[in-house]
Amino acid sequence: MGDVNFSPELYVIGAGPGDPELITVKAYKILQKAKVVLYDNLANQELLDLTPANCERIYVGKHPYGEYTPQERILELIKEKAFEHGSVVRLKGGDPFIFGRGFEEVLFARENGIRTSFIPGITSMQAAGFDDIPLTHRTLSEGIWVLTGTKKDGSLSNDLRLAMQSNSTVVIYMGMKKVREIAETYESEGMGETPAAIIQHATLAKQKSAVGRVRDLEKMASENNLTHPAIIIIGEVAGIKKGLK
Repeated sequence: MGDVNFSPELYVIGAGPGDPELITVKAYKILQKAKVVLYDNLANQELLDLTPANCERIYVGKHPYGEYTPQERILELIKEKAFEHGSVVRLKGGDPFIFGRGFEEVLFARENGIRTSFIPGITSMQAAGFDDIPLTHRTLSEGIWVLTGTKKDGSLSNDLRLAMQSNSTVVIYMGMKKVREIAETYESEGMGETPAAIIQHATLAKQKSAVGRVRDLEKMASENNLTHPAIIIIGEVAGIKKGLK
């Protein structure tokens, strides 16, 4: 660190929805020269095979409702490894800036004199297309509402009631523990017949999904053994595959 030109850098990279081939060319090139990679449980570990043999690979995963690496420890590692090796890659599932806390890590790095580069990833809602569900479709959906199913305080987002009134597709991340509440919210507004889909492990060989009515979300999840990580898609586009209207 005696070099006055020493300038550590953090690369925040989106690993995509699961299939390792769905990362960007830019992310691919950065991984090939990585010195340290901090990766989470939603990033396909096959991507680590792209890194050099001497690359330090550190798991900092957060399993929903289970064991996790505290965010404070992740920030400590970013600072420690960036100054130790000159650069560090933060590899996060999906897109780091969509419910991924990636920007928190960017701000932390900048506050500590670490340059940052962001490489976006395909977020899991875009992988709905692999299950024949377009997020928008002429005459059926005028836009997309993207919501978290569980806010920081554990409650369901109040924005859901706003989204329900639109002519747009509603996509809910981290909502598998709220399927009953989501269904009841739609039912209370007389919208229980709205088509809905649940997709788990999108783009992977073990992908599973179910399509039905939003009122039956809990039943769909139970009968098809669907759990996290999964996305919930609500709207007319979800019913195209099965001809639901």
